[in-house]
Amino acid sequence: QVQLAESGGGLVEAGGSLRLSCAASGGIVSRYVMAWFREAPWKEREFVAAIRWRDGEIYYTDSVKGRFSISKDNAENTVSLQMNSLKPEDTAVYYCAAHGAYGNTIKVTRNDYISWGQGTQVTVSS
Repeated sequence: QVQLAESGGGLVEAGGSLRLSCAASGGIVSRYVMAWFREAPWKEREFVAAIRWRDGEIYYTDSVKGRFSISKDNAENTVSLQMNSLKPEDTAVYYCAAHGAYGNTIKVTRNDYISWGQGTQVTVSS
């Protein structure tokens, strides 16, 4: 299975930007869907965005459309999440995750993902 490691979290003011990165190793990334989830206190871990490695197909949750963008770097085996126009409600621990792309559907449910990073904290001040 692929191993994942996030980086790039930190503190940012509302309206600001932050870029998260996830490094993948130990697997063939072209066989996976890579995603970002987030978990705020007292809330369920929720899907944010995903990209299917083999063809670049992308899917976003509605709350981040137009503000966040997910991308991949084939040479570096990394997936990034560029977050713009950040809001305090974006504050959460952000996790990189992966599931095998055995079908044509990008999964949005936590339990569908089999590999996880340790998470990186994003805090947006008002």
